[in-house]
Amino acid sequence: MAAIKLILAIPLAIIAIAWAFGAVWFDAPFGAGNWVAAVLLAITFVVVLLFVRPFGRKLGIFGVLFAGVLIWWLTLSPTNDGDWQPDVAQKAWADIQGDEVTLHNVRNCDYRTDTDYTPHWETRTVRLSQITGIDLAIDYWGSPWIAHPIASFQFADVPPLCFSIETRKKLGQTYSTIGGLYRQFELIYIVADERDVIRVRTNYRKEDIYLYRTTVSPAQARERFLEYIHSLNALRNKPRWYNAITTNCTTSIRTQHPANERVPWDWRILLNGKGDELLYERHVIVTSGLPFAELKTRSLIDTRARAANDSPDFSKLIREGLPFVVQSDP
Repeated sequence: MAAIKLILAIPLAIIAIAWAFGAVWFDAPFGAGNWVAAVLLAITFVVVLLFVRPFGRKLGIFGVLFAGVLIWWLTLSPTNDGDWQPDVAQKAWADIQGDEVTLHNVRNCDYRTDTDYTPHWETRTVRLSQITGIDLAIDYWGSPWIAHPIASFQFADVPPLCFSIETRKKLGQTYSTIGGLYRQFELIYIVADERDVIRVRTNYRKEDIYLYRTTVSPAQARERFLEYIHSLNALRNKPRWYNAITTNCTTSIRTQHPANERVPWDWRILLNGKGDELLYERHVIVTSGLPFAELKTRSLIDTRARAANDSPDFSKLIREGLPFVVQSDP
């Protein structure tokens, strides 16, 4: 029995120590001294595991230490007040008056490089009745397993409007996947022009973006649009933490749907670099009758985006020749 307890306890203890170490390393209030506090905490955990007897007392002390770290960590609160980087300095919000939706703080920066740009924040009014559909941009910046989705709502009478769910970074912060597991970043819904949120990635960060047309109807697209609006308004009033697993750019899209309308869970929701493959299998994107590999190859818009650059016809030019023909789908 003792051996079984040990076999079960060791991996759980390692996971608990690793999590607590990271929580203190990233989120403790000691600045440059965080690493010292994290190391001392880890040493304390190890000493308890190795030297405290009997097993029940060891478990009790270990549990109290872990619970103390967890309770402290859960008291950390996100904020809307901070020394934010210029590209996330403003939070979008919207007024809904019948058919009209007025969006405030729509980002449309003038980029010279990825880090050298003039921020512009605009107010735009759109009509729900003019929404025709949703295009989905999938951005890859490194691993083929991880991507960033950007929903681009299409209108009959005005240019597309994009929603990008991101980390709200303070001055001096850079994104860290491990840090994103803790309470390093607030969540932000960026509402932006395609010439901003897509072009900065293709033209200045040199990332790969694949653009797909979804099969959702105009009525469904309006419902999805209002979900984004309600989510960004709620976030403006009550900030939330970003989390790389539970509250990220993909899971947030899923959880803003009503619970009974959410798509079934799939591992590709978490490893979202394979998300377009999932959407293909579930007939959520227009395929034009192409196998997935060919569809993806033809949906890469980097060359088109770099050629279009700051053209007022950017949105039109990046779509030229894309496999968007709905009636060709099987």
